[in-house]
Amino acid sequence: MVIDMKCKKILSFVIILILLAVLFVVAVNSGSVKVSYGELLKGIFIEHNDNVNIILDLRFPRILIAMLSGAALAVSGVLFQAVLKNPLADPGIIGISSGAGFVSAIIIAFFPTWFLFTPIFSFLGGMVACVIVYSLSYKNGFSPLRIILVGIAINAVFSGLSSGFGSMSSQNYQGASELINANISMKTWNDVKLLGVYVVIGLVLAFVISGKCNLLALEDKTVRGLGVNVNGLRVVISIVAVLLASITTAVAGAISFVGLIVPHMGRLLVGSEHKLLVPFSALLGAFVMLLADTVGRLIAYPYEISPAIIMSVVGGPFFIFLLKNFRCIMFVNTKKHINSPTLRICSISVKTS
Repeated sequence: MVIDMKCKKILSFVIILILLAVLFVVAVNSGSVKVSYGELLKGIFIEHNDNVNIILDLRFPRILIAMLSGAALAVSGVLFQAVLKNPLADPGIIGISSGAGFVSAIIIAFFPTWFLFTPIFSFLGGMVACVIVYSLSYKNGFSPLRIILVGIAINAVFSGLSSGFGSMSSQNYQGASELINANISMKTWNDVKLLGVYVVIGLVLAFVISGKCNLLALEDKTVRGLGVNVNGLRVVISIVAVLLASITTAVAGAISFVGLIVPHMGRLLVGSEHKLLVPFSALLGAFVMLLADTVGRLIAYPYEISPAIIMSVVGGPFFIFLLKNFRCIMFVNTKKHINSPTLRICSISVKTS
């Protein structure tokens, strides 16, 4: 049985790597400009080709940004779900992405010369949103329902403020409008470099702390008994999660549901061990985001649909499915803490009947 589970996990990694490679090849040659794969390789490594240069300058950055964004958002979702013990936690749903997007829109609209510092300001905006959500949601512990309700409210506020920039027609606000609408069609290699540096740092940090995420599934007093500062651990993991979500928002815009869908798919395939779940979610998130972008380019060709819209169409029903089929909350009476009932996550069990 143990061998079978190990083989399943290894096979899952192999399959997702193959699928990601195949999708990458398909995405490269999907669009108005097409070349044979022989011409593509020849144009990259041997001699100049105008069509190949168009693909390199326009399509490759878009593909890489989609993959990096998907990986970052998926891992961010894994970390938030671990910290909050909430299977419905997603940086887009609980308002982190919208807070980061609002600050990014301000920087792009009013301080375009600060472009290189946009990820830093975006991170600060995400942290502000995170602190607001945490502070308003905490009452004798984190209530899963309260987190979602507060997050939706914060998301609505920041999204409304950001939409004000999107409604402006001035040329000065074009970049902000593209960011708000999560439009990655005109991204360049500079955007890839900017996003790549921060995402790689965030993913490395996430992998380093992934082993500690397993401890958060235990009761706080049990973790303290192991000599671990629970609150400090939650803060560190939350900072890494906000970093990944905010940096993605600064470049690709606010994209919801990637951090909700991918972690659950990952747990079904490789289990809940975070040392495996984090890297697998990064690969699966890259695949899901690239698939959404490719479908958006092809489904209504020659028009394009933003990957954020594709993810919303798919993620909305999935969110409802989780609400309907997962029992996440129960009332627990305990004399060891306080006399009144407290809400806490106790298990994630799928209804079988």
